[in-house]
Amino acid sequence: MNAMNSSVKAKLLVVEDDPGLQRQLKWAYDAHDVVLAGDFDTAMALLRAEEPDVVTLDLGLPPDPDGASEGLRLLSAILAEKPDTKVIVASGHGAREGAQAAIAAGAWDFYHKPIDIDELGLIVRRAMHVRAIEVENQRLSARVGADHRVLGSMITAAPEMLKVARTIERVAAADVSVMLLGASGTGKELLARGLHDASPRRKGAVVAINCSAIPENLLESELFGHEKGAFTGAVKSTEGKIELAHGGTLFLDEVGDIPLPLQVKLLRFLQERVIERVGGRVPIAVDTRVVCATHRNLEAMVAEGSFREDLYYRLAEIVVRIPALSERPGDAVLLARHFVQQYAPRLNPLVKGLAPDALAKIDQWGWPGNVRELENRIKRAVIMADGKLIGAADLDFSDGAEGGEGDFLNLRAAREAADRVAIRRAMGQSDGNISNAAKLLGISRPTLYDLLKQYGLQD
Repeated sequence: MNAMNSSVKAKLLVVEDDPGLQRQLKWAYDAHDVVLAGDFDTAMALLRAEEPDVVTLDLGLPPDPDGASEGLRLLSAILAEKPDTKVIVASGHGAREGAQAAIAAGAWDFYHKPIDIDELGLIVRRAMHVRAIEVENQRLSARVGADHRVLGSMITAAPEMLKVARTIERVAAADVSVMLLGASGTGKELLARGLHDASPRRKGAVVAINCSAIPENLLESELFGHEKGAFTGAVKSTEGKIELAHGGTLFLDEVGDIPLPLQVKLLRFLQERVIERVGGRVPIAVDTRVVCATHRNLEAMVAEGSFREDLYYRLAEIVVRIPALSERPGDAVLLARHFVQQYAPRLNPLVKGLAPDALAKIDQWGWPGNVRELENRIKRAVIMADGKLIGAADLDFSDGAEGGEGDFLNLRAAREAADRVAIRRAMGQSDGNISNAAKLLGISRPTLYDLLKQYGLQD
């Protein structure tokens, strides 16, 4: 497929028996590589030769131009030959019946003639975009082993995290600072190590420091090191984390907790690539790549003056946003199985897996503590389980922890959260097909479009 290659136009096959309309559509969609067909045989020949990403298909083809039988026959043949093709069907004859039959047969979307170029163009672009994402995800998934690992050790099958992994892979080779944004427990350090392992610095050390876990008066020494006698207890010269990461990667977790005076010194390092140890006067050149992470809103901190703007832009040359576990459909169950396999042999060899009721509860839970909460809860369940399978009761969701349905006191927020979950699942089950997703949700296609835009779920 060529949809992800920006240097090559994506192919669009237009199946239309009206020569005038053929020319109009070819002109309207010059952003794509348009090929034209006016009958069944020509369309199938071009499908095999050109392998188009998207097909627009007029159901009223000869020898049945006033009906839909020939168009539906061609639709079935296209999907049988190339099931991943996004076929957008059109009809001006018996539109309702034709649309229902086409959608049932596997059409990606439907529009009613006469053709509105702008409306059809929107549908075509959306189909191209969805197909491009599918192709890229297939490419990435092909590199993911049967254990669903990406970037070496991260386990996921969710498109949201595969997209993150793809971004990490692309920026790994570039010697730029990377900022990972995400809630606590989403796997920021794991991603930082994956970035390091995918970079040319992989033979160097990856050194991590949690800036919020070290007292302010000690953080400078931890980062920059100190000379002998620099302060009481400094009995020898000591390298800091930045020096230790020379030739490799420094991971600054919770970078938003670095105090303002120390931010100035960190900025100097990022600008000049030299440091001075505490109590030292000799500049030390250091070749260290910085990857940082935070769950805090640094832009808001910049606005209020608690985080330097110039430092922010030095650290945030590339920003990667990590979705919460609740935004990664299927990953909670996948990770739960992994943690059972990891902990059961050591903590309770009797345990072999998860019971259906446990799997259902894991899939439904909101996981406010993200992967860290899931790991801890599975670890506890492994210890407490009496049988071969961990049940829902072993997970102890009645302990007062917040779950998917207990996070919201505001009804509007609760409804919006439920809408988002339902929409994501419907879009996933329908492979991005708007019409099919709307049908699953029991709403109209325009309503679904509005909700996708409202909730920011549309790429």
